Amino acid sequence: MRLLIALLLSIPAVAATPVRVLIVDGINNHDWQAATAFLKSVLGSTGRFQVDVSTCPPKESMADWRPGFKNYDVVIQNFNGGHREDGVRWPESVEREFLDFVRKGGGVVIFHAANNAFLKWPEYNELVGLLWRDKSFGPGLVIDIAKKPMMIPAGEGLNPGHGPRHDCRIDVLDVEHPVTRGMPRSWQHRAEQLTHGQHGPASAMKHLRILTYAYSKDSKRNEPMDWVRRYGKGRVYTTMLGHTWRNEVNPNLDVPEFRRMLARAVEWAGTGKVTLPAN
Repeated sequence: MRLLIALLLSIPAVAATPVRVLIVDGINNHDWQAATAFLKSVLGSTGRFQVDVSTCPPKESMADWRPGFKNYDVVIQNFNGGHREDGVRWPESVEREFLDFVRKGGGVVIFHAANNAFLKWPEYNELVGLLWRDKSFGPGLVIDIAKKPMMIPAGEGLNPGHGPRHDCRIDVLDVEHPVTRGMPRSWQHRAEQLTHGQHGPASAMKHLRILTYAYSKDSKRNEPMDWVRRYGKGRVYTTMLGHTWRNEVNPNLDVPEFRRMLARAVEWAGTGKVTLPAN
């Protein structure tokens, strides 16, 4: 028996297969270079991920861009192209490949301003669920006094917006989801531009699972900050945290709870499970 135990102890542990991550960036009204560096830092510090970056070229050179989504477990969307009607779209072939990737089980992480993207792409609006869209676009969602998601009818409530950076409290709404399970019920978040008034397709609302929220001093309501949904066989996670402007410091990116939650969310989106520690 002692010999058997000694032999078992001598066998090297098999490392978990790295989760293959592709960060897509390149056009964003936020500081996407700083955001991509942050994402690489957070994921690299865990030893759990293999991270590549595909930077979308300018619109006039985009025809030959091939990110190769199918080679990865999860895509982090750090591209928005502008949230207005003239916002830059990906080539049709890339958009088809992206949707095919998600529907067949690929994971997606929508990082901060990436929920602003692709105003005229119906499938993207459906996939994200809540986006930087005018109130006429569709219903909104807030967390009511009973800590339940409450739909705001289309045309009512506020248009999307945010005030200046400020400290705020993030509250966990769904303590049972793998991403948030075991995390603190709340934490102080630094220097975030807290978004309010997100709207989306009514058909997507029933599929959203809100993970966290924060009280907005501007809307005077509890606004969703992080949420997930299934899209086909794929898993989608969206975070409104992680704001970056050019030529500004970003203390919000140093908040440990946010960093842990983000890494756990990327692992969940890519694998359906979470092994990274919550504390």
